[in-house]
Amino acid sequence: MSDKKKDHRVGIIPFSVRGDLIAVLFVTSHTRGRWILPKGRSKKGETDNEASLREAFEEAGIKGKVLTDFPMTVMIDKSIGDGTTERVPVTYYPMYVRKQVDEFPEKDSRERHWALLDDAPRVAYHDDYLEVIKQFKRLAPKIKEAAKANK
Repeated sequence: MSDKKKDHRVGIIPFSVRGDLIAVLFVTSHTRGRWILPKGRSKKGETDNEASLREAFEEAGIKGKVLTDFPMTVMIDKSIGDGTTERVPVTYYPMYVRKQVDEFPEKDSRERHWALLDDAPRVAYHDDYLEVIKQFKRLAPKIKEAAKANK
């Protein structure tokens, strides 16, 4: 595995559509309990789509359709455990949530919070997430169309 692949992460922007409204699902981080979007490293042999689906279920207990036509890559500060952070690239994909379950691997260490897209910038704890939320918002009309096609 190259260093580039090791440092790069994939994540999702879990969303649901009700009428004209879009809501985004945030989860708390392990280290500081701040509202973040699910993300993680791909395992050996996993595609971005497979890794995104796995992370969505492990961290948020959700299943759905990853919209791989809309990748959004941003730099995110990642806590590395000794009180410091490093900047890592994360490619986020919108994920149309079809199902949310109560039992999932990280349920005891994470909370979930749905926020309307217009309120999402106030929920996201750090400027890192503001950029990806802005990109998602700009793409929202196309993402809504794709979600309707994947119901």
